[in-house]
Amino acid sequence: MASDRSPAIRVLLAEDHALVRAGIRALLVGLAGIEVVGEATDGREALRAVADLQPDVILMDISMPGLNGLEAISQLSVDQPAGRVIVLSMHDNEEYVWRALQAGAAGYLLKDAGIEELEFAIRAVARGGSYLSPAVSRRVLDDYVRRVNDDVGVAPRLTPRQREIVQLIAEGHTNQEIADTLSVSIKTVETHRAALMDRLGIHDVAGLVRYAIRAGMVPSGR
Repeated sequence: MASDRSPAIRVLLAEDHALVRAGIRALLVGLAGIEVVGEATDGREALRAVADLQPDVILMDISMPGLNGLEAISQLSVDQPAGRVIVLSMHDNEEYVWRALQAGAAGYLLKDAGIEELEFAIRAVARGGSYLSPAVSRRVLDDYVRRVNDDVGVAPRLTPRQREIVQLIAEGHTNQEIADTLSVSIKTVETHRAALMDRLGIHDVAGLVRYAIRAGMVPSGR
């Protein structure tokens, strides 16, 4: 347990469901040496909050609108490597866990975990360690090592901007809406869209949606 003299572990919550955020915050408030310094409702907001608040640990949901958790983690691992990410997810699927680890997450915690496990994960990751929920750890680590050795990925050939555009298209946004979200011109969006469809060998929006679901960019319920 952290001593009174130790600085508190600064935690940012990135989760698009308000009730889930409130529940997690309520759990963390009672833990000594852990302080919730901010909240974000999507991946893009999480990136801004991390830059502004410099948290030690980010609790990150995967399925968030605009920019999903996996893409946000990839950007954070480059731009804000000091911020350690724990994915909070309902998915115990190996593909999701492996993708989170590949993106740069330091931990993966299932949303049905208890408060003791949540606390342990935060403290372990804040110390520079890692944490995986026991329900997924062994089989996922075995699969992760195999995949890394084989250099296999779901979508390694797209740039970060192209991956953002794939997600936004799959979520049903128009070219104008995507341009406004990314602060670029419609022509730039159209150029990226044409390039990524050519690279993936996909020629319609339905194909992009299926690709985004397989890559974990959007949930399969869309």
